[in-house]
Amino acid sequence: MSNKLQGKVAIVTGGASGIGEATARLFADNGASMVVIADIQDNLGCQLAESIGNHRCSYVHCNVADEGQVKSMVEATVNKFGHLDIMFSNAGIMSSEKQTVLDFDITAFDRLFDVNVRGMASCVKHAARVMVEGRVRGSIVCTASVGANHGMSKDTDYCMSKHAVLGLMRSASLQLGVHGIRVNCVSPNGMATPLTCKASGMEMAELQKVYEKFARLRGVALKAEHVAKAVLFLASDDSEFVSGHDLVVDGSFVPP
Repeated sequence: MSNKLQGKVAIVTGGASGIGEATARLFADNGASMVVIADIQDNLGCQLAESIGNHRCSYVHCNVADEGQVKSMVEATVNKFGHLDIMFSNAGIMSSEKQTVLDFDITAFDRLFDVNVRGMASCVKHAARVMVEGRVRGSIVCTASVGANHGMSKDTDYCMSKHAVLGLMRSASLQLGVHGIRVNCVSPNGMATPLTCKASGMEMAELQKVYEKFARLRGVALKAEHVAKAVLFLASDDSEFVSGHDLVVDGSFVPP
């Protein structure tokens, strides 16, 4: 692998599985001096950190819906490792119900927004603060979704939350540019991950087949590693003049 992130300290929220896991591994493989995995899946997170190597990866329990936990996690990272260069704000959840406008479960809606919107805002806020204080020309990458650019026939709260992520990214990129901090999004098409498999009740291969119809590109199935490579680009100096951008990883999306 390369040394694109040589000496960089990175946080990956939702880093214990799926896109977060693939990105944490790729960051470490590309020279990051420390990758902090933040998640609520403690067993998976600890196992992943150990498999990458405790000298370059650590795990911390953090529920991003709790701003206090996010603040503590970010500050502890800086106190222990000296600075923060990269925040990959990736933690998110799916709709607990097939939410439609006529049948909103507002309690479920609130829970999803606590994680997908409030949590994302907290991660961007506290990462940006320590970057500004440390005079770090950092990179913040948020996980949005192809659904952030389209409407959806169900999962309306999830669709709304990802539109909010784009608004956050676009505003943050305008406000933080003066500090040399870049803010971007990565927006994957539907893909089979532990999170989406659990939400759908399908096995990985079965769900992958379902998602194939949402892309025009044939001969390749979207995997977490494809998204991780896009995040690496946005996190590294390869994209040093890219900010306020939504990098869509969708294989030429086909609306349902």
